[in-house]
Amino acid sequence: MSDERTRQYARLLVDTCVDAQPGWQVLVVGTPHGRPLLEEIGRAVARRGAYAVFQLSFGGTLGAADASWLRAAPMELIARPSALQVHLIEQCDAMISVDAPENTRDASSVEQERLAAAQAAYRPAIQRLLSDELPWVGCQFPTPALAQDAGMSTGEFADFLFDACLLDWEAEGKRMQRYADRFDSAEEVWIVGDRTDLRLSLAGRRMEVDAGGGNMPGGEFYGCPVEDSAEGEIVFGEFPAIYQGRELNGIRLRFESGRVIDASADSNEAFLLQVLDRKGARGLGELGVGCNPGITRYMKNTLFDEKIDGTVHLALGNGFPNLGGTNESTIHWDIVKDLREGGRILLDGEVVQESGRWLV
Repeated sequence: MSDERTRQYARLLVDTCVDAQPGWQVLVVGTPHGRPLLEEIGRAVARRGAYAVFQLSFGGTLGAADASWLRAAPMELIARPSALQVHLIEQCDAMISVDAPENTRDASSVEQERLAAAQAAYRPAIQRLLSDELPWVGCQFPTPALAQDAGMSTGEFADFLFDACLLDWEAEGKRMQRYADRFDSAEEVWIVGDRTDLRLSLAGRRMEVDAGGGNMPGGEFYGCPVEDSAEGEIVFGEFPAIYQGRELNGIRLRFESGRVIDASADSNEAFLLQVLDRKGARGLGELGVGCNPGITRYMKNTLFDEKIDGTVHLALGNGFPNLGGTNESTIHWDIVKDLREGGRILLDGEVVQESGRWLV
């Protein structure tokens, strides 16, 4: 699938998302099925006068925690990060991660303790990403597995992916900044929808616009709610939530003083409660608002689903220090709420979005 769109995609990742500079060492992490894009990224990095340092992964975290290794390694080894992997993360000048999975549910066979230990082991190293010290971007490349999850042929999924990514990001950034500025001037966000009535505060915080930055596709603006502010209930009843290879339907979360005090799910509830018991997982790390005009349907793919125009998403767990977030956790789980059928967003009591349409 190496065509002109793949070349445009690679140039977007290298030239816009990380803006590779001459002499930089760009860590390029990818899975085997992403080879057409990985090769184009290598060429694009070379044209910028930088080094492309490739690392093969089979779906793990930065190539260091693939499921096959995690299932077999002793716990004491998982809990200690690889010094070589840490060195790569700490010394590279930029990172591009290409997810092209053969099986999107592979991680579901790994015990939670092992996944949690691996994430905790590498958290100090990836702090460079979380604090925006390191230019980086995560993206996907069309594979049959991703297409099957989305209910599409591989060709249809490729068209969808490129249409969502190859946008005029300068224009999209200006459009989203208008909405983000309105959030920045507000103190309270009130989300109302099906079985949902949730209030939280953004006082003293700012929203970041993603228009060709850390995720591709972009198409959202996001910020960190004040940690003790969330009050009320939200039900994610429109779409299943996908996390670590598991699929959960009908997640319900009730918040008091910023923490989840009660939770349930129609499926995989035990997994939800297990995740919530991890450090910092009952707090909110992010409120995001989806705005990508090329993404209009659910795909069982959080990278895309959180950008659906007319949705919001909440992330349980780790916040973004550069946006004022102080909640610390080894997880950051984005869960999407659809507001396009009667939902509303109010800022300081004023309706700014109704049924997915902006009123500002």
